[in-house]
Amino acid sequence: MKWFGSYPELVEKYYSEGIYPLISKFLRTLFGWIPFSVGDIFYTLLVFSAVRYLYLNAKFIKIKPKQFFQHIGIVFSIAYFLFHLLWGMNYYRLPINEKLNFEMEYTNEDLATFTMKMVNYTNNLQLRLTNDSTKAVQIPYSTKEIYKKTLESYERASKVFPSFVYEIPSLKSSLYSLPLTYMGYGGYLNPFTNEAQVNAIVPNLRLPSISGHEVGHQLGYSSESSTNFIGLLVTSGNSDLFFRYAAQSHGLAYCLSDLKMKDEKAFEILFSKLNIGVKKNYQELNVFWKQYENPTEPIFKSIFNTFLKANNQEEGIESYNAVVGLLINYDKAYQ
Repeated sequence: MKWFGSYPELVEKYYSEGIYPLISKFLRTLFGWIPFSVGDIFYTLLVFSAVRYLYLNAKFIKIKPKQFFQHIGIVFSIAYFLFHLLWGMNYYRLPINEKLNFEMEYTNEDLATFTMKMVNYTNNLQLRLTNDSTKAVQIPYSTKEIYKKTLESYERASKVFPSFVYEIPSLKSSLYSLPLTYMGYGGYLNPFTNEAQVNAIVPNLRLPSISGHEVGHQLGYSSESSTNFIGLLVTSGNSDLFFRYAAQSHGLAYCLSDLKMKDEKAFEILFSKLNIGVKKNYQELNVFWKQYENPTEPIFKSIFNTFLKANNQEEGIESYNAVVGLLINYDKAYQ
């Protein structure tokens, strides 16, 4: 797997654009129609089976620990192989900016200019939706309606980007939404069932772009920066103004965060230009995540960071923020 992964062009041609779409469609056909998360149940049964095995074989483990660890090694080897075969090789494909033919690098001036553009557009959408610059935007849709509109977003986007064609949907609320919230995650893709799992507890303002993000994983993009970019791009292209606002305010949040680290004075100036209603939306999100802060969250983030680095994502969890470079350079190339 590692040898094959060292040739991104081969991975792109023979896996990501070759066998993976067939595997993905097969798994979505198999599990997508089921209204609940099969993958979450599979993980639950797996944990119970592991606990049961340890309980029933406690004596054997003590007597023959070497054989026990050999068994564990075999299980992990099979899981490792299946993970890469069913989805994980996408970590080694060509970066999305190379496919769309634009760069990733940007200057502080580029960042400030683009962030100002995002501030203006976000303010405009907020005012159109509320008719009052001081009111926070409330997304008026149920979770199921958001999922349906996400499919509409991809249908619209596929007319411009053929690689975004999304057939046989499998977009579901995770049964483990509460644990995901405590871990600080908005969702995940189950690589063994190809179900896009969304944390349904997250405020509606974030659900459109999160749903778009997880579908991006299903389409074969493993990089978090790529799927962040795809989720924001596809969601902002929806004809629904609430979806556009959700995407623009989310993208703007990434830009403001990046600007604050690189030029705090410029950040303060641009942040002051935000409508009060937009700031209230950000405050609502901040309050939501703060109530779930706990000592284990950094541990889970550290584990995921290590996982990403082990799978060709050198920046680890910081790769989420690399979406800023994609947004800026996409805007330069296509807007």
